[in-house]
Amino acid sequence: MPKGKKRSHTGSIVSSAPYNASSSSNHKASSQRSPHSHGNVSSNTNLIAPNTTLGQHFLKNPAVISSIIQKAAVKPTDVVLEIGPGTGNMTIPLLQQSKKVVALEYDSRMVREVLKRVEGQPNLSHRLQIIQGDAMKTAWPFFDVMVANLPYQISSAVTFKLLSHRPMFRCAVLMFQEEFALRLTARPGEALYCRLSVNVQLLAKVDQLLKVGKQNFRPPPKVESRVVRIELRNPPPPVNFTEWDGMVRN
Repeated sequence: MPKGKKRSHTGSIVSSAPYNASSSSNHKASSQRSPHSHGNVSSNTNLIAPNTTLGQHFLKNPAVISSIIQKAAVKPTDVVLEIGPGTGNMTIPLLQQSKKVVALEYDSRMVREVLKRVEGQPNLSHRLQIIQGDAMKTAWPFFDVMVANLPYQISSAVTFKLLSHRPMFRCAVLMFQEEFALRLTARPGEALYCRLSVNVQLLAKVDQLLKVGKQNFRPPPKVESRVVRIELRNPPPPVNFTEWDGMVRN
């Protein structure tokens, strides 16, 4: 399945006031563009064609979106960081349940679509902040909960950035390629057990939440997906992670 490409864009804050620009140019998505970007199921979004060479496959099943949000257990006092909001199908219900949503997105087309979704709704727009930038190159703000669909090629990098993020957050609910998700919870002796399994389980508790089939996306990707919840171990284990990783690597 094609993946998003990394960009050097460091990120800029975008006002929740809608853009005046109407360009529909096929702006290249950054590495944090989700392989399962949330496509707006309205007729408006049908004008935006997913660029599969950049890993864009729009999540079209509202039941899956609802389930992901439910599993995240967002509270009215929470700040939510959403990586790769796409056109905002998940962003809107997150705004309705949280104190604030910080949406991190590179693709300017998607930024405009999210802003359109809250236009004329001050009860939502004042709780939305969009940061246009690359998820791997942009400093993440404080958040209580993260929700994200990730390009598979940066799944590991984003996971370890998440595990080292401070201050600690309550949980992250993430969509991964199925095999990667299963590696996160693999046990010793299992075929998928690997260095990733060891390191992630040292630093966090991971739960498998939901399997998401190819048919839930437009166009269907070539692989199945899974949603997992990651919770940091608190307090963290009393080990030097760099030394630990070096030992596991050998």
